[in-house]
Amino acid sequence: MTRIRRGYIARRRRTKIRLFASSFRGARSRLTRTIIQQKIRALVSSHRDRDRQKRDFRRLWITRINAVIREKEVSYSYCLFINNLYKKELLLNRKILAQIAILNRNCLYMISNEIIKKIG
Repeated sequence: MTRIRRGYIARRRRTKIRLFASSFRGARSRLTRTIIQQKIRALVSSHRDRDRQKRDFRRLWITRINAVIREKEVSYSYCLFINNLYKKELLLNRKILAQIAILNRNCLYMISNEIIKKIG
């Protein structure tokens, strides 16, 4: 029986998988079966960590806003500030407020003072 040469499709598929894993170390970049397992693991991790990243940034923004607001007045806190923002229907998200808190604290103080005056 004559030997049949395999086509190029399987080789092309493996080459494509190897390109994904070219930065991995050891067998994870050389052995096809290990590459496939590692690729699945990498994609699962990246999907999970995208959600975690959103969570972590939100926590960071809240911490920054709270730190700047507590500097000025002792009794004023983040939760009161956000509550008063919603009462006055000022639609500023936490990311923007955190950037204002870092770059221009006086502006955040002005916003909080205006809210306190109108509520109180």
